[in-house]
Amino acid sequence: MGTQYDMSLRHGVDFDFRLDGKVAIVTGGLGGIAMATNAALIKKGARVAILYPSFEEPRVEAAIAELGADNAQAFACDVADEGEVEEAIKAAHAHFGDLHLLVNAAGCITLTPAEDIGYDEWQRQIGVNLTGPFLCSKHFARIVLESGHGGKIVNIASQAATVAIDQHCAYTSAKAGLIGMTKVLAKEWSPRGITVNTVSPTVVLTPMGAAAWEGEKGENMKKLIPVGRFAYTDEIAAAILFLLSNGADMITGADIMIDGGYTIA
Repeated sequence: MGTQYDMSLRHGVDFDFRLDGKVAIVTGGLGGIAMATNAALIKKGARVAILYPSFEEPRVEAAIAELGADNAQAFACDVADEGEVEEAIKAAHAHFGDLHLLVNAAGCITLTPAEDIGYDEWQRQIGVNLTGPFLCSKHFARIVLESGHGGKIVNIASQAATVAIDQHCAYTSAKAGLIGMTKVLAKEWSPRGITVNTVSPTVVLTPMGAAAWEGEKGENMKKLIPVGRFAYTDEIAAAILFLLSNGADMITGADIMIDGGYTIA
């Protein structure tokens, strides 16, 4: 029995992970993970529709100029508001034409003991971290399913969805729900051409992450991570890029841990 590799038994993976001709929607505005993802997508040939919250308006023009107006356009959107989500995604569709990729990178966190979490804060974290990805996925999928050309969705979850972390009750509830939602969407939509996955980072060196984990608390957290540090935004973008490429066509309903080993320690 021979061991020769049958060259016909290949999917045709592009090992350069090119995304030429693809249009991606990325939520999270000018946040660290979102902007690293935007830059990576554009470098690989995609064009990007950036959904940003209204408070980022003063910085949007400069960000688009940095990315290149031919490559990116920005659309104001509160991801927890279905009317705004539907309008923004339709506007992106009208501007770019076909949509192919969605990255739900919008997120928020406040570290608070469970007994001190107010109702409004609970609703805010659930709204941005769970309801938002659902609404964006729903309205993106409606367009892509009608087009028939397939697509890919990557949701940004967290290591906090897998392990209990102090003062993360609302955040963990949202991110654990996001992983569950992702699996259901993958089961429903993959047969119709849309794969859906999550990535679950450890603390990422963004303004939000740095503020939440500054000082002694952050140094103590690093000691619990086997690689001994927090993640960089381009490391998260690299995993997202892979899941959006045709190299990940056989991956759906999966959660990719990017936690430096925190959840196995």
